Amino acid sequence: MHSDYLNPAMRQLRDQQVRFAPREKKIEQVTQAERLLGELEPARIYPYGYICYRVTSYRPDGYPDMKLTGREATHDLRLFVEDVSDAANVTADAVGEPVLTVETLAKEFNVSTKTISRWRQQGLISRRFVVDGRKRVGFLQSSVERFVEQNRERVRRGAQFSQLSEEERVMIIGRARRLARAGGCPADVTKRLAHQTGRSAETIRYTLKQFDHEHPEAAVFPENHGPLQLEAKRKVYQLYQRGESVEGLASRFHRTRTSIYRIIAEVRAQRIMELPLDYIPNDVFMRVRSQKTEDRIVGPMPASEVPVKKTRLPTGLPPYLISLYEVPLLSRKQEAHLFRKMNYLKYKASRLRAKLDPSRPTRNIMDQVERLYDEAVSTKNQIIRANLRLVVSIAKRHVGPTQNFFELVSDGNMSLMRAVEKFDYARGNKFSTYASWAIMKNFARTIPDEHRHRERFRTSQAEMFTTTEDARTDQFELESTQTQREAQVERILRRLDDREQKIIIRRFGLRRGQEPLTLKQVGVELGVTKERIRQIEARALSKLRKAADEEKIEFPA
Repeated sequence: MHSDYLNPAMRQLRDQQVRFAPREKKIEQVTQAERLLGELEPARIYPYGYICYRVTSYRPDGYPDMKLTGREATHDLRLFVEDVSDAANVTADAVGEPVLTVETLAKEFNVSTKTISRWRQQGLISRRFVVDGRKRVGFLQSSVERFVEQNRERVRRGAQFSQLSEEERVMIIGRARRLARAGGCPADVTKRLAHQTGRSAETIRYTLKQFDHEHPEAAVFPENHGPLQLEAKRKVYQLYQRGESVEGLASRFHRTRTSIYRIIAEVRAQRIMELPLDYIPNDVFMRVRSQKTEDRIVGPMPASEVPVKKTRLPTGLPPYLISLYEVPLLSRKQEAHLFRKMNYLKYKASRLRAKLDPSRPTRNIMDQVERLYDEAVSTKNQIIRANLRLVVSIAKRHVGPTQNFFELVSDGNMSLMRAVEKFDYARGNKFSTYASWAIMKNFARTIPDEHRHRERFRTSQAEMFTTTEDARTDQFELESTQTQREAQVERILRRLDDREQKIIIRRFGLRRGQEPLTLKQVGVELGVTKERIRQIEARALSKLRKAADEEKIEFPA
């Protein structure tokens, strides 16, 4: 059925009644429109004013000279009946006469549901009713009888063409079962049987569907009658995210498109419920009452009051360190703005998520939560990038002869990320002070005990001890420790899948001769966004911490 109005005046009339007419008035106008439909002649010309008056009982102010052909008026009035009845929210048992669904009507006249769709285009008037809590297309018994009275020959031909004998039905079920056992999906089986029998695909589909519904223990496609397992649902969502069409997924998993959409929404809602939306509360957030105030909080970062000076880079710096100098440091005002913005976005997303019902998720709420979360993550990354130089400067002061500088930097970066989540900007402290203590505290836990002891007992004769030290013994211990550490890392890395391993190895430079890469650089290598790399990295690090606990390996908290 064509879903758009041919005449803009009729569309405007529909909008007015849907938005402003009381429920009783909507029902009355639907009845009057259906009565008018039975009187229209396709070739006759009707003034719009006449059409409007017959439906609403008032003369329109606009479109005084507009005229419609009977065919145009019939098309638009059928849409009007369906749209306005949809807005009236009438239950099927409150109408006062029997209401037939597409399926029951098809069964009653022994035709396919596709034939019913053709009949709707040819004059069978449909409305929308609430059936078992859901909106469904339905037909009043009186509307059906009127259509049959006016189209007896058409109805007779449709029933004759679509009628299947019992022998044909048994033959179709048998062939379908053999094709399904050979690996055919419902769409392929339906298409092949339609070609072999000369019947329409809709007739074959309806026959198989009815059989499976009436005989679930011997269903041709039993998987259509049981819920998908959680792992299969996640697979559906993964494939959809990678660009596979809903039609392709429906065929692959032997489901309807509607059920695939429902599965996608369900898994998406579950993932949204698992998003880390912890925030540092602030009284300002609860006092936001206007869009202007909110725009000020989530708007662009204010410009620096002091002109940014270009830093002169030391020669011979590795690429990772060079990239850090490309990001300017934040002023106190900029810093406060970004922390307020990040926490407000998570606060707002958290409140929206509380309204989400995972069993019946609303797409609009999910879109808003994901958008707010993505903005919060982007803001957090902006803060982190501006403070990576701080980690490097602290690591330089703590690196010793037994430490790998970039290992310390990677460890410090993790401390920096946790500090961003925990920092309360409203207390008036500068973030660099808070982050410095967090990073140094973590270094104090992770730097080997023997190094701290050696620093504690160093004397003025340190150089002499250095020259007389047995380097071979020390080298052996270092190599032994390093070999043990590498074996431990390799062991717990095996807990990850191939993609997670590659990301962790590239991000933290775990292979000899490799330097740590940024999220963006790893994303370019793997062909995905840096935000996706961040998500996979966080999941992988969580697995590694669990593996380290099980293996009794010391791992940064």
